[in-house]
Amino acid sequence: MKKLISLCCLALFCLHSTAQTTAQDVLAVAQKANNYFMTKYADPTVPTNVKKIRPSSLWTRAVYYEGLMALQEIDPQQRYLDYATTWADFHKWTPRNGINTCDADDQCCAQTYVELLPYINKDYKEQLKNVIANLDHQMQTPNTKKQTTTPKAKTSKSSLYGWWTWIDAIQMAMPLYVQVYKLTGDKRYLNHGMQMYRWSRNECGRGEGNPKKGLFNTDDGLWWRDADYVPPYKEPDGKDCYWSRGNGWVYAALVRCMNLLSEKSKEYKELKKDFLLMSEGLLKCQREDGFWNPSLVSTNYAMKETSGTALFLYGMAWGIQKGYLKADVYRPAIDRAWTAMVKDAVHPDGFLGWMQGTGKDPSAGQPLSYDKIPDFEDYGTGCFLLGATEYYKLLVKE
Repeated sequence: MKKLISLCCLALFCLHSTAQTTAQDVLAVAQKANNYFMTKYADPTVPTNVKKIRPSSLWTRAVYYEGLMALQEIDPQQRYLDYATTWADFHKWTPRNGINTCDADDQCCAQTYVELLPYINKDYKEQLKNVIANLDHQMQTPNTKKQTTTPKAKTSKSSLYGWWTWIDAIQMAMPLYVQVYKLTGDKRYLNHGMQMYRWSRNECGRGEGNPKKGLFNTDDGLWWRDADYVPPYKEPDGKDCYWSRGNGWVYAALVRCMNLLSEKSKEYKELKKDFLLMSEGLLKCQREDGFWNPSLVSTNYAMKETSGTALFLYGMAWGIQKGYLKADVYRPAIDRAWTAMVKDAVHPDGFLGWMQGTGKDPSAGQPLSYDKIPDFEDYGTGCFLLGATEYYKLLVKE
């Protein structure tokens, strides 16, 4: 009898250990992570207070709303829309710091404003007048300011396109330019956004030590975070410094832009080419446990990191669905990524561990751990929701 019970237990264990993750499993985890956040930050109008007071329209919160709107697609709930609309109304559907800002971080919130339009049944010309005015202002304003955080990125001459001196900016603002192009039909917005992308890709950081490249190293399919990290900068082990979340920002931006463009357009094909190069480069960097390190190819700060992992899951799951990435190659990678995050990062209450705090390189917020609360929780939740929802879509199709 004991032998029979043991065999039954073994059979149940084997069945459980080989069970496939279902779309509903993924949705349940995404809901848990989002419920944790919405409960903790119940009033979306309250400013953040990390070392100083900042309005809740800053980029960290804006990225959360990108994830929330993605969750709304697969799990429609009025409370999600009420939460996001209350936030947008409070900030008057205006970029942080007003219409004269040229800082991509200030513009990120407007991506969610655009995504809310179908739910509020209002004309974009009135609702988004400040967003459009802001882009119009930037499109005629050269960047002549000294880049104090990335001095080597300062343009050698007045440049209409030299604003995105750090790769995070590509995610914060480039999709907005494409969104406004889609709304208005005015290709000036698409053209200008693409020109700024090309400047970051091909020009920013070019010079001594990096004569032939901008911030995108096509040899590795990875991006240097800004001009401070192009060669000859090296990690202590002699490897290049490719920051995980920074690369995740670009990877997500490519997807968000391509989702809005015709697959036949030259812009789509241009972004798709970079997406494929990045996919190949990122796949080579994945850890055996399913995560990616904060520093992608270096042993410096070799540890689990959730935000970059979630963004890579987002892009790869999308690429598999589009048929751009071979499922037999990339599906095991994203399965491992999801399993790793659920096992090692998601707390029972929905808090997300192993999340790197704000910064500009792998050293930011160190040391990371399962229990450590990052300085800002919002963008990490947004990244996680983006990855979870795209993985969900993939599983639903099976």
